[in-house]
Amino acid sequence: MAKYLLLKHYRGAPAPVNDVPMDQWTPQEISAHVQYMNDFAARLEGTGEFVDGQALAPEGTFVRYDGEGRPPVTDGPFAETKDLIAGWMVIDVDSYERAVELAGELSAAPGAGGQPIHEWLEVRPFLAAPPTITE
Repeated sequence: MAKYLLLKHYRGAPAPVNDVPMDQWTPQEISAHVQYMNDFAARLEGTGEFVDGQALAPEGTFVRYDGEGRPPVTDGPFAETKDLIAGWMVIDVDSYERAVELAGELSAAPGAGGQPIHEWLEVRPFLAAPPTITE
């Protein structure tokens, strides 16, 4: 089994087919979307393929170390991840092909008008071992 991260983006990915931002959806459309996500996760729990998943709040801060005895530095001159990543799901599946199959299915979550979003999801494998350095 191999673990994969399925990333849902607010922006930064190609535009989905149903490209209405979530802040313009009705409460019923949001509820239907969340129910689809919960049902999807429950089905994968049943097959042993679900590890974890979370939606992310739009608030967030970049933080980095700034030296001994100094407070951490926050934010910066770069596009903030909080603006890009809407949520994630970790799956543990037999193959990359299965990860892609599940991501495609998750992409069909309903959005505005109850129509599938067909959003682009980023599929990233977990690093199985540290990279080897050749000298």
